[in-house]
Amino acid sequence: MKIPSGFKQFVLRGNVVDIFVGVIIGASFGTIFTSLVKNIIMPIISIFVGASDLSKFFFVINGSRFMYGDFLNALILFLLVILSVYFFIILPFNVLFAHSKKSLSSTESTTKKCPECLSNIPLQAIR
Repeated sequence: MKIPSGFKQFVLRGNVVDIFVGVIIGASFGTIFTSLVKNIIMPIISIFVGASDLSKFFFVINGSRFMYGDFLNALILFLLVILSVYFFIILPFNVLFAHSKKSLSSTESTTKKCPECLSNIPLQAIR
C-alpha cells in the first residue's frame, strides 16, 4: 500500500510531531500529579475527614449496585489534580513571566531614530 505524499507531508510537518510530544509529556505530568494527589494529598485529607477511600460507599436498588463512592473519588481526584497543576505549574510560571516581562520593559529603548536627521530622539517626539 502506497502512502499518499500529502499525508507524508502532513505527518512530517513540525506541528504534528510537536503535538505528539506535547501529548506524551502531558500524559506523564498527569501520572505525576495523580500520584501526588493519591499518595500525599488524599492521606492528608483523610486525617481530617476520616476516610481516604470512598469507593466502599454504594447503595443498591433492585439488585443494581450504584458505586457513588467511586464517582466521588474520581471527582475529588480531578479537582485536586487541577488545583495541584494550578499551584505548582501555572502560578509559578505566571510569576516568572510577570517578572521577566517587567525586566524586559525596563530594558526597552526610550528613544527612536529621527527619519530626517537619523539621530536618536525621545519616543514621544512628533516634530
